[in-house]
Amino acid sequence: MSQRDLIDPESRGVLEELLERVPGGFNAIPDIAERRAVSASMRVQPEVAADARVTKEDRTVAGPAGQPDIGVRVYRPSAVDGTLPGIYVIHGGGMIMGDVEGEDPTATVLCDELQAVVVSVEYRLAPEHPYPAGPEDCYAGLLWTAAHAEELGLDLDRLAVYGGSAGGGLALATALLARDRQGPAIRFLMPLYPMVDDRNETPSSHAVTEVGVWDRAGNVEAWAWYLGGREADQYAAPARAADLSGLPPTYIDVGTVDLFLDEDLELASRLLQAGVPTELHVFPGSYHASEKMAPDAALSRRIWATRLDALRRALA
Repeated sequence: MSQRDLIDPESRGVLEELLERVPGGFNAIPDIAERRAVSASMRVQPEVAADARVTKEDRTVAGPAGQPDIGVRVYRPSAVDGTLPGIYVIHGGGMIMGDVEGEDPTATVLCDELQAVVVSVEYRLAPEHPYPAGPEDCYAGLLWTAAHAEELGLDLDRLAVYGGSAGGGLALATALLARDRQGPAIRFLMPLYPMVDDRNETPSSHAVTEVGVWDRAGNVEAWAWYLGGREADQYAAPARAADLSGLPPTYIDVGTVDLFLDEDLELASRLLQAGVPTELHVFPGSYHASEKMAPDAALSRRIWATRLDALRRALA
């Protein structure tokens, strides 16, 4: 039985359509510039009803010391005054793709559903900007968010950090940096199917080779580009952290047909052992980011509902 046979049938159709148009998936396109362009050209931004209820503003803010400025997009419910909880969003893309625009539907829904101020960060990508550019940009954006909390109407006592895939790994790295540098307090951490281990040694990292969305070859390549020849430390690959204590309460979810399954299970176990309150959900039949690719599937609706419930509880 192949890995594709294990995919939720309702979520598989859109994946098969993608593979017909791009055989092997986006990671099969060798040139990274072309890969990004093809991905962007095929990106269909769904009409989000919440758009009419959310105001958005793009800003340029200070990056890491001695480094270029970075972009952030700030979201706020249009009809709500006063101080609101905050969600700091870090987009995915394997450290080599993705942007704030691609994450816009998710950020908009989070803002509207949770009545929260959302700040989405545009960090530099590898291979042009290898580690540590990504996590340092994300941490700089968090510092800016905390410093401007009053202006943004954001309650710093109710601040979550959210990200999927590479964004999940960067969310963990950002939380580790905040812990180790005595930075802003984070109330809640939501790394979704996070990319956390550069070693590619787990059973699932060997098993997922032909699904067409973030298979082994693409993951190995992305880590090589991201590290740029450097040895990974805990801020590059949070699975390497010797000490996970002191991190905020954490929610992790991952699918059974996701290359990151085993490294994420191990991460959740280590967080619990370190005394970090950790909620883990494993969704049978879900492949990497399937809830984004097949949002109307019953499985996808269950994934989103579970996440939103966890965020509501954490930020109440």
